[in-house]
Amino acid sequence: MIVSEPLPHFVDDLLSYLHETHPTHATLDGVHTHDDLLEDFSRQGIENETHALAGYLRRLGEIHTDGLTRVERLEHGMLTANLQARMYELEQVRTWERNPQCYADVLASSLMGQTLFAHAPAPERARRALSRLRQTPRLIQAARDNIKDPPGIYVKVGIETLRGVLKVIDEELPRAFADVDDLHLLGDLADAQAEASHAVAAYVQELETEVAPKARASFRLGRDKFEQKLRLEEGLAISLDRLLVIATRELRATQEAFKTLAGRMNGGDPLEAWAKTKAKHPAPGELVNVGREQLDELVTFLERHAVITLPQGEQITVAPTPDFYRWSFASMWTPGPFESKPTHAYYYLTDVDPSWPNERKEEHLRDYNYPTLWSISIHEVYPGHFLHYQHLRRVESKARKSILFAPASFVEGWAHYCEQMMIEAGFGRQEYGIQLGQLAESLIRLARFIVGIKLHAEDMSVEQGVRFFRDEAYMEEASARREAERGTFDPTYLVYSVGKLMLLKLRQDWKQQQGKAFSLRTFHDTLLASGTAPFWLLRQLMLGDDGGDLL
Repeated sequence: MIVSEPLPHFVDDLLSYLHETHPTHATLDGVHTHDDLLEDFSRQGIENETHALAGYLRRLGEIHTDGLTRVERLEHGMLTANLQARMYELEQVRTWERNPQCYADVLASSLMGQTLFAHAPAPERARRALSRLRQTPRLIQAARDNIKDPPGIYVKVGIETLRGVLKVIDEELPRAFADVDDLHLLGDLADAQAEASHAVAAYVQELETEVAPKARASFRLGRDKFEQKLRLEEGLAISLDRLLVIATRELRATQEAFKTLAGRMNGGDPLEAWAKTKAKHPAPGELVNVGREQLDELVTFLERHAVITLPQGEQITVAPTPDFYRWSFASMWTPGPFESKPTHAYYYLTDVDPSWPNERKEEHLRDYNYPTLWSISIHEVYPGHFLHYQHLRRVESKARKSILFAPASFVEGWAHYCEQMMIEAGFGRQEYGIQLGQLAESLIRLARFIVGIKLHAEDMSVEQGVRFFRDEAYMEEASARREAERGTFDPTYLVYSVGKLMLLKLRQDWKQQQGKAFSLRTFHDTLLASGTAPFWLLRQLMLGDDGGDLL
């Protein structure tokens, strides 16, 4: 009789391989065994990974599911889809062949992972950064070799991100290791920084002068690839036509709620009320201070209301977004779930660039109005991403703990859901502006839902996408453009809205099942204790049987 491989043994082996192959993600997962490595994006490296993933998929298929526990059978299905999604990305979507930004993101995240989190003494992290810097020319050469016919918009965003990487190398790293007193190490670091900086700068110039003028490829994934990505990565086997119907329905309902509330505030034109609300925002350079004050208020609210358990966690530093990540509006950088000791977490807010003209500064800050900033702080920190990670640390299942297996529809769906849930729980009850800000953020996510599909599965242009965000989500021109452009290289950014909708459906079904025993805190604690997993799996864990419909 052939003995089936234990699933936990398989998960340990797969995670070890993925952490070694994706060392940047390993660092962000809180695993530091490979902190001296950079990803191998060479053609041979891509082929090796594809071959290895196929081998793991075969091994997983040979595990007899009838010998697994109920929970292990669910995880078996989740892992199968994850491996298939990884292979589909490498073989069919081929981002590594189309988008220079993916190289820039890996490089920046790799280096920042050694500067942000004090998971080791500064000299040790400096040596790891040194090793990664020395491998940077190789990574840049892989980008140069692989990317031959990229879409123009990918080149544009790639250049912007690579310029941010240059600032990480030239400015962030020296600042981060300023207290290191090993002169030999500092000398080696300076030499490696110069070499890495030269390699990145040369590639930026090549993209600008040689690649950009000839970049004519389409950014569109196409309907089939889009639907397959959603099925494999998010467990969402629903047609794009059906998703568009749902998104359009939710957009119209949210617009009505927005206009009703805005009209109640203004007594007249709802868009005029929103314009007045947007005019009240932090001054240039004040975003960080306002964000810090908001976090204090949010913690106080959560301590006083039975919404969710607050585990002990890291200190949070609120800071301006680093240059390499300025394409994002705001972000939360939290030490990974496998981190052995708490360090620091970082909440980044993208303030105005001092070089911008006053009109652009004002436009940018209008989208950072006080009510919207409340929603952002809820989403990124309390009780959104940061608090999610604190609960994730306590999850025992490695398959549902690692960010390498985490579907974005749950990660982002949870954070986006929190914006609405906090209003429902009474936060800002007497302030219509905060409620209006929450609805405005919902409109942006629903616009992403629609624009992402139409950009990639229909014939919507980026300019039409800009107009859609501006006209349907009431965004300023520059912010609308940033959102539409993001849809080209982040095609499934519909996960925010669709994840929130799946979570609301799960809560409704859980509440019906629990009856009078229902508790919001118990629901949230039970959900987060289940780890990060596709909603089909979470529904079966929490509701039993087949879990029912996702939406």
